[in-house]
Amino acid sequence: MGVLIRRAEAEDRDLVVRVLDEAFMDDPVSGWVFPGLAHRRERHAGLMAAFTDATFADGYIDLAVDGSAVALWVDVPDEPHAGEADEDVPAQVRAAVDPGNERVEQIARWTQEAHPAGRAHVYLWMIGVAPGRQGQGLGTALMSPVLERCDREGLPAYLEASNPRSRALYERLGFAFTGRAIDLPGGPTMWPMWREPRDG
Repeated sequence: MGVLIRRAEAEDRDLVVRVLDEAFMDDPVSGWVFPGLAHRRERHAGLMAAFTDATFADGYIDLAVDGSAVALWVDVPDEPHAGEADEDVPAQVRAAVDPGNERVEQIARWTQEAHPAGRAHVYLWMIGVAPGRQGQGLGTALMSPVLERCDREGLPAYLEASNPRSRALYERLGFAFTGRAIDLPGGPTMWPMWREPRDG
């Protein structure tokens, strides 16, 4: 049976945040950003909410109809929009989510620096699957329509894998490691990955 997918609307915000919060609570990168389970449980959802709100503002969110999985996408132009370069987004995110936690700002800066520029592409900011539903093909189902669009329109796609399991999934879907890892001090590695559009 196929996975039914729809575009998320504003009224789905709390559901999207909840799925992301649950999906990434035990992710190695989330553990690095918010060391200590009690602190993570207190602040992690706030970061997922910031990502969700930013995606609603600048991109789109695809949602499994049963609420088990979400994917946050942004179409990135070949040149940034006027004024974007002047915004200190990492500092804004830290101030909004966890002002005393410099890691929130650090990881935002490092991912921002690793993000390729100069060529239009589709950015998979995050994809989250509810813990009880992982390994059932939901991530692939959510990504496939957008990757098919990339192939039709000749658009590359980009993402950062936050663990070896997700990296292996993305490689099966045509993504390749850019060669520039993000090694979090005393923590895990993130792998920026790029996918060229496929012909036919």
